Amino acid sequence: MGRVEGKVAFVTGAARGQGRSHAVRLAEEGADIIAVDLCQDIESLKYRLSGPEDLKETVRLVEERGRRIVAVQADVRESAQLRDALDRGMAELGGLDIVVAQAGIAAMKGEPPLQAWSDVVNVNLVGTINAIQVALPHLSEGASIIAVGSTAALMNHGVVATPGSDPGGSGYVFAKRALSEYVHELARNLAPRGMRANVVHPTNVNTPMLQSEPMYRSFRPDLENPTREDAELGFPAQQAMPIPYVEPVDISNAVLFLASDEARYVTGLQLRVDGGGYLKWYDWQR
Repeated sequence: MGRVEGKVAFVTGAARGQGRSHAVRLAEEGADIIAVDLCQDIESLKYRLSGPEDLKETVRLVEERGRRIVAVQADVRESAQLRDALDRGMAELGGLDIVVAQAGIAAMKGEPPLQAWSDVVNVNLVGTINAIQVALPHLSEGASIIAVGSTAALMNHGVVATPGSDPGGSGYVFAKRALSEYVHELARNLAPRGMRANVVHPTNVNTPMLQSEPMYRSFRPDLENPTREDAELGFPAQQAMPIPYVEPVDISNAVLFLASDEARYVTGLQLRVDGGGYLKWYDWQR
């Protein structure tokens, strides 16, 4: 207990899935939380996003662990909204020590296709940059920034094999790759100031994003209407270890490590929590 005791963490995408897990895990180890989430659907996506009731549940879970939380509905695509949310949170909780840029969407098979491209790039890349950059003026020596990427960002450009066949899927890979480069450069510039920036790259994570019809279709393109049971047979292909996916807490534990003083000299890291997914892809390329 207490690995981030007394610190304040700004977590985007906090209403459910990985974002909620990060907020709760950090709270368990002593952090107060500024939580933001859009809490509404995006039309180009073919699965439901979180709602206000999900964000309320995150609040309940954090408070159940004895920590304070300020939760705000805000769109990561709009830096002004993030700035207002952060200001509200800091006014109540004090300073800012940790940034976890988690908010993200999967736009695979999104319609219209080019709108899906725009939406996923705006949320996953621009939204990550917005969250980090509104926080930068408030950070000082010892601060930790963690962005959540994807193992897909570390693989080749052929994840969506046929150009133009799925702009939303291609946009996802591009956005995660670009945010990785952004954080790498950010880490170089923050290091002399005693601040750190790292990226965690998950494989499949057992969240509503993975457990959705577009993802089922992506993993079982051989079937017209794949079910969860069908997709469960395809999920293990992503990892070298014999697992279909990891759990949100597996990513949260990596986030906690990077946020804590245990990682005080760790910066510029691209940390894979992928069950050997990258290793499996690397072997395919040889």
